[in-house]
Amino acid sequence: MNGRVVVIVGGGFSGSLLALQLLRQSAGGLHVYLVEKGDAFARGVAYSTCRPDHLLNVRAGNMSAYPDKPAHFQDWLAVQTGQPADPFSFAPRWVYGDYLQAELRAAAQSADAVGRLTLVGDEVTDVVRTAGRLVVRLAVGRAIQADAVVMATGHGAPAEIVSRDSRFSRDPHYVCDPWTKGALDRIKQDDRVLLLGSGLTAVDVITSLDVACHRGEVVALSRHGQLPRRHMRSAGAAVAWERQPGEPLSRSLRRFRQQADRLSDWRRAFDGLREQIQDVWASLSAVERRRALRHLRPWWDVHRHRMAPEIAIRIDRGIAEGRLRIVAGRMLSLRAEVGGVTITWRPRTHTSVRADRTEWVINCTGPEGDPRRSGNEVVRRLIENGLARPDPLRLGLDVDLDGRLIGLNGDRQDRLYGLGPLTRGALWEVTAVPDIRLQASRLAARIATDIAEATQSALAS
Repeated sequence: MNGRVVVIVGGGFSGSLLALQLLRQSAGGLHVYLVEKGDAFARGVAYSTCRPDHLLNVRAGNMSAYPDKPAHFQDWLAVQTGQPADPFSFAPRWVYGDYLQAELRAAAQSADAVGRLTLVGDEVTDVVRTAGRLVVRLAVGRAIQADAVVMATGHGAPAEIVSRDSRFSRDPHYVCDPWTKGALDRIKQDDRVLLLGSGLTAVDVITSLDVACHRGEVVALSRHGQLPRRHMRSAGAAVAWERQPGEPLSRSLRRFRQQADRLSDWRRAFDGLREQIQDVWASLSAVERRRALRHLRPWWDVHRHRMAPEIAIRIDRGIAEGRLRIVAGRMLSLRAEVGGVTITWRPRTHTSVRADRTEWVINCTGPEGDPRRSGNEVVRRLIENGLARPDPLRLGLDVDLDGRLIGLNGDRQDRLYGLGPLTRGALWEVTAVPDIRLQASRLAARIATDIAEATQSALAS
């Protein structure tokens, strides 16, 4: 095949956005292979849901796939519905999946991109270097010769809180992955349900049970017992905030808190902080990053990743009616019994231990970050082969600020990149649409430059 080849491993949100940018930015130049092992392209886990009650947790006005076209998704919604779209609305996630698929189809059919995008429904099992190129091996036995490879595998499977080797992991009353098709179907209307975690995954499960007219008690147990905060209609623009050079992190945070307290809506301050957070994160020492993860991460998550107002109303109603409780504590053990489970746990700030019985335990702790425990074979193989290494915080793979993977010996991997949540250790705030779309745009430009330089070097030698 004439032209240079880029293989994107993962055809969910991150990978699809990069494919769109590569087709836009390299007219007539690069051929893109988008490889996805799942059932559909451009959806991933988040946008594969078909439930209308699973809403985006970012406003429609900030969900454009393109950083240079901020109203693109909002305008697309207006065309689909035949009426103006509210930029402060929260669309169903499956609708956003339709939007991404439509954009992928349109890009592939555009005059500059015809024949330059190949969708591959298969699983990548390995990536190796040979004769100056990268070889991507697929589960069916096929191999693709590539000039550049991008790991865009998205969020991993749920973090495993129960050892896979334990008897309880196979107990019929334990749901390890609530995103598995039909995972909640066997829960009866009056069954008591325990959720391990109280973040956005738990919120989705609570919403699904509520829509299904479940009336049994639902208890969400997490270390701090905190729910995601709710979105509000914007009270104004984000308030800019930057860390002062050399300022200790603790002093920076005190100053930020004071600024937020002076505003009528703390979200304005937090949104301003989010715009600067990658630079702030890059300025932190390894010790400060670990301290931030240990002490601040739970509070960051509940303030940064918020609920749509409609979902928050549903949650509030469940709490007011006594059907939902959010408790703070630490799980100590789970014991399977006939028809249910007994959980032993210690309430936060208490020394005493409690034992409660429930019919169901659902793992809502969120995705696994440590790539050493990844359920993705190619991620583990890259580490085994020395082409990648976990970042120091075990949040994903180690990358430089241009997205290049860093190998076992600390060397940057030529034309082998990471994108999206997999790069969180280096960038921290790279899990939501506004951040990933900008990262994808920049990475597309970097890939085109790196391939051009490699081509010139090869011609000159």
